[in-house]
Amino acid sequence: MTHPREILLGAQARTGALPVCDHYSGVEARMRKSLQLQAEMTQEYGACVFDVTLDCEDGAPVGGEKEHAALVVELALNAAPAARVAVRVHPVDHPAFDDDIATIAGKAGHRLVHIMVPKVESAADVERAAKALDAAGAKQLSLQGLIESPAAVHRAFDIAAHPRMQSLSFGLMDFVSAHGGAIPSHGMGVQGQFTHPLVVRAKLEISSACHAHGKVPSHGVVTEFKDQAAFRAAASRAANEFGYTRMWSIHPDQIRPILEVFAPAADEIHKASQLLHAAQAAGWAPISFDGKLEDRASYRYYWQVLERAHGTGRELPAEARGWFVAARP
Repeated sequence: MTHPREILLGAQARTGALPVCDHYSGVEARMRKSLQLQAEMTQEYGACVFDVTLDCEDGAPVGGEKEHAALVVELALNAAPAARVAVRVHPVDHPAFDDDIATIAGKAGHRLVHIMVPKVESAADVERAAKALDAAGAKQLSLQGLIESPAAVHRAFDIAAHPRMQSLSFGLMDFVSAHGGAIPSHGMGVQGQFTHPLVVRAKLEISSACHAHGKVPSHGVVTEFKDQAAFRAAASRAANEFGYTRMWSIHPDQIRPILEVFAPAADEIHKASQLLHAAQAAGWAPISFDGKLEDRASYRYYWQVLERAHGTGRELPAEARGWFVAARP
């Protein structure tokens, strides 16, 4: 029997779903702790529920880029078998970019889930990165991009359209700085980044570009990691108002709140399971359910509810678990 994911999502199903949390670390001790925490939470949840992105751009000391790249390779190769490890390399115009790709993708590409390229300005930057991966023997690796300037926001739809691009993130700090003081520092804060019109516009453009091309919009940094209430509120706005389906963590204390905020509610999970089983029994034809007409459009929505529930470690109803027994791509 064909799996519901293939029936309802079609070609999009082959791209796979990304964990809702992407945890960044660049200092050696923190990178090692992040991978250890990922392994522990994989045991706890029964699946790897967040990515760990090892950071070369901000993590590598100036002049020590080669040594840091070698460290990242070591960590990736020695990560747990079920680990989801990614690497943020230097921008395509940085002197260390080519060495980053040759070393990291060339030696550890088979253990990585993606390469994050910062300061992407155009589709041409994505193409350069893709060709560099191909030359390093990592044709299977997807790219993710960090949008950090007004010009890049303007080109977000073209960047998202590149077939190698998997996800776009918003670089808040650099975006605000690029305006030369026209956006006040408040625009980088936990509240201002959701209210200043230029920042709001940029977030919505990136989210819309991703959804237009079947890519994943990933909300970037919220620096107020010690204020859990403020962070949860920010994560909730990103997910429920701005259309983001993934979010960065820059501190271990942010991981579980992201998983909780981006997870569907228990009643929605229950409805999704019941509805999809009724739809499957009807051969995915339109049905009446709870007094409403439901069809493929709503089936797709509720299937993605179950996928998000599974990806965030939520408890699934017994009748839905069978759809997730085998590991999905």
